[in-house]
Amino acid sequence: MFKLRWGYLISGIITGFMLLVSFITSLPDGKLHLYFCNVGQGDAAYVRFPDGRDMLVDGGPNDRVIDCLSRYMPFWDREIDLVIMSHPQKDHIAGLVSVLARYRVGYVVRSSATEQSDTYEKLKNVIKDKAVGVKVVSLGEHITVGPVVLSVLGPGDATGDVNLQSLVFALNYGTFDALFPGDAPLRQSFVGQAVGTLEVLKVSHHGSRTGLVPSILELVHPAVAVISVGNNSFGHPSPEVVTILQKIGSTIYRTDKEGDIEVVSDGKSWQVAK
Repeated sequence: MFKLRWGYLISGIITGFMLLVSFITSLPDGKLHLYFCNVGQGDAAYVRFPDGRDMLVDGGPNDRVIDCLSRYMPFWDREIDLVIMSHPQKDHIAGLVSVLARYRVGYVVRSSATEQSDTYEKLKNVIKDKAVGVKVVSLGEHITVGPVVLSVLGPGDATGDVNLQSLVFALNYGTFDALFPGDAPLRQSFVGQAVGTLEVLKVSHHGSRTGLVPSILELVHPAVAVISVGNNSFGHPSPEVVTILQKIGSTIYRTDKEGDIEVVSDGKSWQVAK
């Protein structure tokens, strides 16, 4: 009996020590962490801000975003401060239904884009049931999270195709800049508002050939181009898009090949961790 109790005590001490180490290592480190989640043919990116607050940009086409969050959120953290919905298509919002059901969410930011679908109706219902605040933003608005600024660059006056109505935003932390265009094609009006060159571009529409224009890309020269893509019948990413990015010297990372992709910045320097 004594040996059994001693074994429980040792096991408890080891478990407690491991939890303590996990807690300490998950405390804010003053750096920005961008995690582009491997969710298949869709978009989802988890952002950990330097002060420890966090954000989810889209939720992918399925529940795989939950696995991504469990890998990068501290085990004790059950709250996501901000969720950005680029536009209400299934490959960007299906996973948000499960996210909002399992996590406390501060508020949802979205454009005025709408679409008739069962998935979107489910998402609207869970937002209502959980009493989550919704903020509809427009061109020129800014959201500040500590030292990080999110600047809304689109959709502006776009109408028609819901992809064109994607919420487009730039993320700035010191000298580090990233651009999240949803599924909207890059336009002069977007990059004209970007500051200098881009460190990271989340490639529009999973690398669709209609999403990038060589003359516009040459203005910002993204050092890293992340393509969120999975097995698909659309030919994503387009060989033309890959060639364009290679010609301007961008390093391409694909979630279907590299899995989750992490970019870390202290506001001055940055690196791709995977």
